[in-house]
Amino acid sequence: MTTFQLGTFTVNRVGFGAMQLPGPGVFGPPRDHDQAIAVLRRAVELGVNHIDTAQFYGPDVANELIREALHPYPADLALVSKVGARRDAKGNWIPAAQPDDLRADIEINLSELGVDQLAAVNLRIHNSADPSAAAEVDRELFDRQLTAMIAARDDGLIGGIGLSSITVEHLQIALDRTEIVTVQNAYNLVDRASQSVLDLCTERDISFVPFFPLGSAFNAENPVLGNPAVTRAAAELGKTPAQIALAWTLSVAPNVLLIPGTSSVAHLEENLAVADIELPADFNP
Repeated sequence: MTTFQLGTFTVNRVGFGAMQLPGPGVFGPPRDHDQAIAVLRRAVELGVNHIDTAQFYGPDVANELIREALHPYPADLALVSKVGARRDAKGNWIPAAQPDDLRADIEINLSELGVDQLAAVNLRIHNSADPSAAAEVDRELFDRQLTAMIAARDDGLIGGIGLSSITVEHLQIALDRTEIVTVQNAYNLVDRASQSVLDLCTERDISFVPFFPLGSAFNAENPVLGNPAVTRAAAELGKTPAQIALAWTLSVAPNVLLIPGTSSVAHLEENLAVADIELPADFNP
């Protein structure tokens, strides 16, 4: 299966994440503005029709680059953003979780991207202790957040509601109230803590978008790319360890959608080629 449903959009299973387009630490302007524009345009040329972004990437930088490079957008391009966090003047990640914050940030994303509706918006559940970990459920706040997201969808600002950095309990609560079209959680061949979330998404035909599929970009060491099974398969197939790790992630379930990010055209082309990689039968990381 090469495509999957993301709300009303049928998207190719390998898309593009805009997180690496801004400067170091996802903060400030890109090192090379023209290269960032070239990456976005090349992605669409190669069939990418799912781009993941956020106002707090930069902040504002990723959205502005996307608009400069691609507006007016192809009709089949699913633009997906997220709310629930912001950046302060020093680049720190801070929560913006109240319902009024969510609505305001959805509207900012629409304005920056120059669209009337986003394909989906993910409600990111903020965990200040570990940005890659799923936060515990604050039921009262989560209910109010869901009400704000449902209102935004019903008002036509977003095509579908997504959730990010969640537990199974979050997803079950949300599904009792409304349709969820996508989930974004940390997941890779070393960190499978979100397996139960992925399994429920697979059962319910909800797209699952793993972030940090190659390991956290904020950690110095990378046990994913150094995994012995990964390096061995890369050598056997003449691929990079990153390509092997992404191909494995794509193979885990048919509803997995990849959004690998890069600021390099050559790296982009390597990432998009993972859809055609057939892993060895005995590959077992």
